[in-house]
Amino acid sequence: MNIETKCVNAIRVLSADAIQKAKSGHPGMPLGAAPTAYELWAHHMNHNPKNPKWANRDRFILSGGHASAMLYSLLHFFGYGLTLDDIKDFRQDGSLTPGHPEYGRTLGVEATTGPLGAGIGMAVGMAIAEAHLAAKFNKPEFPIVDHYTFALCGEGCMMEGISSEALSLAGTFGLGKLIIIYDSNNISIEGSTDITFREDVAARVAAFGFQTLTVEDGNNLDEIGKAIEAAKSDKNRPSFITVKTHIGYGSPKQDSASSHGEPLGEENVIALKKFLGWDNPEETFNIPADVYEHYSKLADNAAQVEADWQKLFDEYAAKFPEAKKLWDEYHAQIDAEKLLSDENFWRVDDKAQATRASSGNIIAYLKDLMPNLIGGSADLGPSNKTVMKDAGDFSKENYAGRNLHFGVREMAMAAVCNGLFLHGGLKPYCATFFVFVDYMKPMMRLASLMKIPMPYIFTHDSIGVGEDGPTHEPIEQLAMLRAQPNLNVFRAADATETAAGWYLALTSTKTPTALILTRQNIPQLKNSSKEALKGGYVISEAAGELQGILIATGSEVSTAIDAQAELAKENIFVRVVSLPCAEIFEQQSDEYKEKILPKKIRARVAIEAAANYGWGSYVGLDGDTVTMSGFGASAPANVLFKKFGFTKENVARVMKSVIEKL
Repeated sequence: MNIETKCVNAIRVLSADAIQKAKSGHPGMPLGAAPTAYELWAHHMNHNPKNPKWANRDRFILSGGHASAMLYSLLHFFGYGLTLDDIKDFRQDGSLTPGHPEYGRTLGVEATTGPLGAGIGMAVGMAIAEAHLAAKFNKPEFPIVDHYTFALCGEGCMMEGISSEALSLAGTFGLGKLIIIYDSNNISIEGSTDITFREDVAARVAAFGFQTLTVEDGNNLDEIGKAIEAAKSDKNRPSFITVKTHIGYGSPKQDSASSHGEPLGEENVIALKKFLGWDNPEETFNIPADVYEHYSKLADNAAQVEADWQKLFDEYAAKFPEAKKLWDEYHAQIDAEKLLSDENFWRVDDKAQATRASSGNIIAYLKDLMPNLIGGSADLGPSNKTVMKDAGDFSKENYAGRNLHFGVREMAMAAVCNGLFLHGGLKPYCATFFVFVDYMKPMMRLASLMKIPMPYIFTHDSIGVGEDGPTHEPIEQLAMLRAQPNLNVFRAADATETAAGWYLALTSTKTPTALILTRQNIPQLKNSSKEALKGGYVISEAAGELQGILIATGSEVSTAIDAQAELAKENIFVRVVSLPCAEIFEQQSDEYKEKILPKKIRARVAIEAAANYGWGSYVGLDGDTVTMSGFGASAPANVLFKKFGFTKENVARVMKSVIEKL
């Protein structure tokens, strides 16, 4: 057995042992795709285990995240810091080898994957980032941004709709540095893929604008290598390599659905090792010294590639000092204190204005303040107010453009932006109508899991959408997002609060932010302030002895203030609390929260043009809500707000009812 075959088999053996010890996992893809993974990492991918964050490294995304044991084996053998004990701890609590790859937990993992197809979308984002940064920074003879993005996927990834969304976008943009490797074994959990999946995948992807290549024998390292190099040689199109493999290769469960998602069994692992010609097949985690020696040499070669690049970069920095200064700016965190005191950032016009327009003004200002700001909308840029004037449109013809047009592809958009952020050097944002957050939720969840502070812009935030009707009027979406851990949901009441939401989004280091913005014009509120940065504050104090509290968000804050005035006419004195972001408010001290919402004041009413789910923790058993109990309707916004009770008269009536019951 030559050393390369032995090293391929070492990936198989180590993966099988780890899964068997855990009595949990997915051996099928690691056994079938090990040759592809080895050939790519060993001979075609620029990476340096000694510096996993090297800026010009090639990126590898395991879109089929269930094959995590294979990725951990690669990271172990190449020297990324995973020990054999870490491999033995596969899928155990607190380990560095969780069931699916987790960004930020395991060094060398470029993205959290598991939901199939997500990795493809994030890979497209990374390839867009590479193309954009290359257009911004490369000079003749100084290609300091010059790397590939590889994604390894399977049939499940290609069945998921997100793959078509993302690959269509990649083909449109002509991302020649993107290479998708499709591990095709014709098996899914339920059996042969023929029961649900008979299309010509390569033909579909070719129609998207990809170069398509096929490797008939997934064990042939030479053929795999030739396909990868052919993919690299096409600079004008992304490439899609189909590698035909056998799931569970070499085990008694080869080509069976049962090899996908359950351990092989101890006897079958031994049989696998015997088939592979492995010494001492009864012994677990038995890796020969020459395997480690070979991988060590490969890792040393990889380190030399970075050393060569660093020399080029140093020459670049010396010759182009202004470009080097800009490079550092692109890769630095925004100065939070400077932004907090920036009067231009906080300046607002004293006129009624939709918060989507206020957000648009902020983006226009940030365009020049943050040269690495890049983003766009799912075909709704003019409505979302997210287009940066004079910043150019990113396209196959202009990779330097900063306005991204995603088309009607909300889920891929969210995944692509995750990839843009994960790549480094860019600050992406994306936008759509709030009701369509349903399409984005799975990829937003990954952003929260990965702790990447993505800003999301959601306009047309309520029944204020009006004539478009209930299909376009978000009702349950606020509750859905608020239920997601590590996500700040910020619903602004005016331009000042919109700026506060943007400030929190831009300065966050580990939490994404959803900015929830109106379509309709709303007034600038007299006492709105930077206190909104605390998530909740008193925006209008009671004129007399405090009897109750009105709690509102967004456009309903002004309604609450109007209701406060109505109640004061009857000598009923209530406070109005604006609560734009409950997540941030809950992070404040107990003293502050008690100051804003004193426990002794049990007469509370929450006002929000959305479902009441979640408001119980603020209004308590004695309070009430003015919220939505069903879907909206098609009519002008002012008609709908009146129809569903979002008027000063109705809010005042509900508050009086609560007070009378106490």
